[in-house]
Amino acid sequence: MVRILGALVALVMMAAGSAAHAYGPTGHRVVAELASRHLSPEAAAAVKELLGDEFMAEAANWPDEMRSNPDEFWRRTASPYHYINLPDGQTYEESMKNPAGDAITALAAFTATVKDKTASLEERRKALCFIIHIVGDLHQPLHAGRAEDWGGNRIDVVWFEEMSNLHKVWDEDLINYKLLSFTEWVRFLEPKIKPDDITEWQDSEPLDWVRELIALRGDIYDVGSGILSYDYVYKYTPLVKSQLSKGGIRLAGYLNKVFAAE
Repeated sequence: MVRILGALVALVMMAAGSAAHAYGPTGHRVVAELASRHLSPEAAAAVKELLGDEFMAEAANWPDEMRSNPDEFWRRTASPYHYINLPDGQTYEESMKNPAGDAITALAAFTATVKDKTASLEERRKALCFIIHIVGDLHQPLHAGRAEDWGGNRIDVVWFEEMSNLHKVWDEDLINYKLLSFTEWVRFLEPKIKPDDITEWQDSEPLDWVRELIALRGDIYDVGSGILSYDYVYKYTPLVKSQLSKGGIRLAGYLNKVFAAE
């Protein structure tokens, strides 16, 4: 048993050597689909103009899908746009910033591009896809993680007897455990979102979302033995639901502001 567990941990450590994607495909699609149902008419029209026949849920994972593109932008430049890193006990404002950028600076830059009517349609479309994606990332607690463990990528865990790492657990494993499609997730989550929730969640800015993630991560980093199963699912599924719901509603609110009639 010790030998098997040791082999599992070794494999996990090898897997942790490459950075995990952002929220897994299902999580990003849930956030985007929820947002699409709460857009203002102006925002819906602008999104349609930029995405054409593509749904927001399709566009949501494009920045991850393009990571295999050999172009320098996708291999290096855009890599830090999916997360922020900061030490324990520091706010984002206090922390040393990555000179290559991060999710907060990228969101601001892509927002400026999508609002720039002199930018090409291709550049504005790329910017919108990144906005959709980054807002989702900013609702996954380990996208505001510690630099030394790569946001939990280097924290080895066993997930229902399979090798994993803490970042992947939050990107994908907790969500995929429910065996729901993204449309099923949305169908179950949306009726539980009340008007007061929408008002409260949208009355916030990206730095507020980061503060929430920092407040959440301390407990999340405490994995005990590293053997995660039913009790972990029971403990954290409500938080996963809350973060997906907040992400979708806040993305809608963000885009409604970006595309508000001037």
